[in-house]
Amino acid sequence: MSMLLLLGLALNEVVLANDLNYPWDLTELPEQPGSFLVTERNGGFKHISELGFVDDIPLALPELFVSGQSGLFAVTLAPDFAESRAIYFSYSCGTVKANTTCVARGELSRTRPLRVTELQQIFAADAQREGAAHYGGRMAWLADNTLILTLGDGFDWREQAQVLSNHFGKTVRMNADGSAAADNPFPDKAGGYIFSYGHRNSQGIVYDAQTDTLWQHEHGPKGGDEINRLQAGKNYGWPIVSYGIDYTGAMVTPYQQLPGVVEPVYQWTPSLAPSDMALYQHSLLAQWQGHLLVTQLAGKRLQVFAPTPEGWRLADEIEVADGSRLRAVTVSADGHVYVLTDSESGQLIRLEP
Repeated sequence: MSMLLLLGLALNEVVLANDLNYPWDLTELPEQPGSFLVTERNGGFKHISELGFVDDIPLALPELFVSGQSGLFAVTLAPDFAESRAIYFSYSCGTVKANTTCVARGELSRTRPLRVTELQQIFAADAQREGAAHYGGRMAWLADNTLILTLGDGFDWREQAQVLSNHFGKTVRMNADGSAAADNPFPDKAGGYIFSYGHRNSQGIVYDAQTDTLWQHEHGPKGGDEINRLQAGKNYGWPIVSYGIDYTGAMVTPYQQLPGVVEPVYQWTPSLAPSDMALYQHSLLAQWQGHLLVTQLAGKRLQVFAPTPEGWRLADEIEVADGSRLRAVTVSADGHVYVLTDSESGQLIRLEP
């Protein structure tokens, strides 16, 4: 245990679990407050109790492809989970020559040992690529019980982020059964799934039900990571607009703004590689009420953003004790903040007053 000081808060850093293999996402199990379901990029799926006991949950995802950045990504519970026990996974599926981002739905057992049954793939992005990079993979439920999924540009297919005939560099919106939401903005394009386009590789998305606002962040190239306010049908610019340059030092585009392109509400240059985000809406850490929490990979920190009329202002940032890359963040029902570190021996860490 170590102590962190920020925004006038004294926070303890408590390691709840060790030796997680590149953990990617976590979600709290509502019937066991303080316990979490955690995904690992290699396809592992864990239940971690409030006391830190780790149990494996068998998971056989259809066509799971693990290589490089690919593998098992996010996990989310259906809005009616208490009744349906429906659980959703995003992951890469296919082969090294042809793979994409997929979503599978299953049902989580009510009793231990936990098991996932009735598992089936319900969505495969129209973004087949060779290689193993830039999948997106974060999910968020909206107020109408439709599901938003972020999708990357596949790295070598960045120009396709501006093309509406595929799912490269898009966010898509679907019903709980995986079908396209009927009122999506481009019903005659790419199966009717597209919600927004012009994205590079988005690994953070959160829906604010209090303001009916969808926030997203994405990796830029060398510079130009972004926070965006997502709206249906809008173009967010990649690769015709960017604050960053290519990894080679070459210019991606001469433009930072263009007519018809939505500007980010915040951008990071140099890049910190944002990996996840959560809204803090609890009285436990009153100073954080209404703030946005963002984990960073290259930046190796948790950043805290205060709301402003224009969007967000960086208020503070912290590193965990060993300076680890941070992959994911969530806020538990009792107001504690949990983060996952990104390594082959990753940790689940609780930040508490």
